[in-house]
Amino acid sequence: MLKIGLSACFMYPDPTRVVFGHKSLTYMENDMARYVARDGVLPVLIPDLPQKQLHSILEQLDGIVFQGGADLCPETYGEPYLDKERWPGDKHRDCYELALADFFFKKGLPILGICRGFQLLNAYFGGTLHQDISTVLQSPTEHRNAQTYDRVHHGVTLTRGGWLASLYGKENLEVNSVHHQCVKSLGQGLSVEACSSTDGIIEAYTYQGLQGNYLAAVQWHPEFSLTLKGIVDEPNPIIESFITAVKKKKFNGI
Repeated sequence: MLKIGLSACFMYPDPTRVVFGHKSLTYMENDMARYVARDGVLPVLIPDLPQKQLHSILEQLDGIVFQGGADLCPETYGEPYLDKERWPGDKHRDCYELALADFFFKKGLPILGICRGFQLLNAYFGGTLHQDISTVLQSPTEHRNAQTYDRVHHGVTLTRGGWLASLYGKENLEVNSVHHQCVKSLGQGLSVEACSSTDGIIEAYTYQGLQGNYLAAVQWHPEFSLTLKGIVDEPNPIIESFITAVKKKKFNGI
């Protein structure tokens, strides 16, 4: 059985919340659990524990998927707040996930980042973010809509000969879009694998083109693709590529 860690989403104490209002909650989104789970693969939610206590749990895992969620805090990537009241980010989750990224990367275990995970890993490698696309870039392409949520979609252009182009056998994909922040500067060692077809925003990357550690990340949510089935491209090649890498690492040591 392969054990794939999922970085946690957090809800913090909120007395106005009827259930567990005074408690912190650690959770995974169900579409993500279904996307990762398959025969012989167990998704494992990684709890928010002190590093010393968490270490023995991480040692049992074969790879990690960083899931979506709250914005990164600008302090995490060394930028001033654009609007602290509107976009404060989640510094606590940043610290928790950066520690996970460091553990898995240094172990050489496969890593997949999705949406926030894409942004988090970019920050891990020293990259930065634009804190609001519509404010900073004034892009003509809609990348997020709170009402329509996972029904927003647009095209991306794949890097010729790259990871995604090889998986899909073509140069363009249609993907969903649930983000209002994006890469400003790309982290060291990361190779662009896809950009938004209309405004050039980076939408996918790998670490060194997957020539070293298996580390890949996409800005969209492949696990949400069922909502737009028949409109966006099939999401399974991405998770299957990751699972294949996990198997190779676990059973062949490569």
